[in-house]
Amino acid sequence: MSVTIDITGLPHERIAFHPSPLAELGNALHALAEPAHHPRLHAWTTATAGTLEPELAGRMLEADFMWRSTRSDFLMPACPRQTLAEELDDLDRMPDERFVGAALEISCSTNHYPKGLPSPLTDAWSRRRSLDLAAARGPHQAAFVERMLNDPTGTRAWIRRLLEDCDRAFFADTWRRVRVQLTADAQQKTDLLRRKGLAEALTAASPALSLEEDEQGSRIVVDKLVHGRTDARDTALTLLPSVFGWPHLFTLYGPGWQPVIQYPAAAHEIGGAEPVETVKLRLDALTHPMRMNLCRNLARAAYSTNELADAYGLTAPEISRHLTVLRKAGLLVTRRRGRYVLHQLDISVVARIGSDFLESVLR
Repeated sequence: MSVTIDITGLPHERIAFHPSPLAELGNALHALAEPAHHPRLHAWTTATAGTLEPELAGRMLEADFMWRSTRSDFLMPACPRQTLAEELDDLDRMPDERFVGAALEISCSTNHYPKGLPSPLTDAWSRRRSLDLAAARGPHQAAFVERMLNDPTGTRAWIRRLLEDCDRAFFADTWRRVRVQLTADAQQKTDLLRRKGLAEALTAASPALSLEEDEQGSRIVVDKLVHGRTDARDTALTLLPSVFGWPHLFTLYGPGWQPVIQYPAAAHEIGGAEPVETVKLRLDALTHPMRMNLCRNLARAAYSTNELADAYGLTAPEISRHLTVLRKAGLLVTRRRGRYVLHQLDISVVARIGSDFLESVLR
């Protein structure tokens, strides 16, 4: 599973690493809406939430479908600016159909997004879908979506005021602190791109990003639990570093949008940043009851295949097959002692499974 961005023939001059105040504000709002996703931000989310005026907190809750479970595409600018005001001005120039379509793409479905849907302002089915999805999230958001569909101009102005009020209430000070780090991160990746190439720059941005090149062309592969494809050959590619983004790795790949990747710039290795397939392999390896039993022994000490066979009343080949599954999943360490091979559970890897799983599903 992955999102693939075709960059065949795209010159490096059109691949840009750049911080975005609007994107970082979107991440900050998400962290406030879902603090459990961001344990490292606990102090910030707790302190910030405690100082919010009730009226502003209510407005944030009313509109949080734009950043709670998904991220509206307009919150990931393809052309980042120096200030939030400039990026909001760019949003003001976006056509109503495009803005509202992005704002109301609040479904967790991965089937519609890659294909694109007509705007709910112009298509009756999309309108009904938006209203139904909003109704499932409560009366406040249902009313908000209905208001946006009936008065897109007025609701867009309301959204801008909300973002500006969030900036005044808490984000401006936060942005002053993180902007230096994000600018330095973007510059480092830009230098890597120029000196060592795109593959090195992508790997430095995230272990989940890689470059594939063959006779058919060049592609950036984003390791995620979704399938998607987009084309940057005739446009450009923007990569946005984020302090508030971990563990999320967002990719804007909807039809008609320039591709954008938002990656966590902060130290984010709570887990091992493992590929999705590795996480699945490890979870599958532990679902068999016999392998769970073997882990009970292997977590305590190193054992040979024959010792485990004797302990469980199985044949050595049967035990060997289970050990092979665990070893291929990277869950065992082995060492030779004379003519015996001893196996032991890799405690550090097993301890990371929970955080690796969480990072994979939130990526």
